Amino acid sequence: MDIITETLPISIQVSDDLVAEIKNITGISNKLAAQLNFHTMTANWYGDEANILQINFYLIAINEFGNIATSAADIETLADDVILLSSNNNLIDCYVAITAAESELIRQQPKLLSGYLAKKLSKILNLIADRQQLTQI
Repeated sequence: MDIITETLPISIQVSDDLVAEIKNITGISNKLAAQLNFHTMTANWYGDEANILQINFYLIAINEFGNIATSAADIETLADDVILLSSNNNLIDCYVAITAAESELIRQQPKLLSGYLAKKLSKILNLIADRQQLTQI
């Protein structure tokens, strides 16, 4: 039996530094990616199949953030911990840093991680939605 693997429009990848620092972050990120893909689908982001927006979220530690800013040409800073890189209209790489304060809070209260990441990434998606003339989620 062949397994069909199709890339979803929104993906979340976690840096090795964060995986080592925050337990459960990979599992929570996988579940969150599924939720965000569902929310954007119900908001009709994918009505035009020939023109589907791909968003790759890269969750990184704040100490990795400086490396991104210096190595990219077409960058847009959304916040002091969020950078967007666009290679074309249909592909956005979004680097999201977990700040030292956020990391400390999550370390002290691990149950906050899921809700916190969901809020942070949803907020970014809504900023992208506004720029792309899409319905907010």
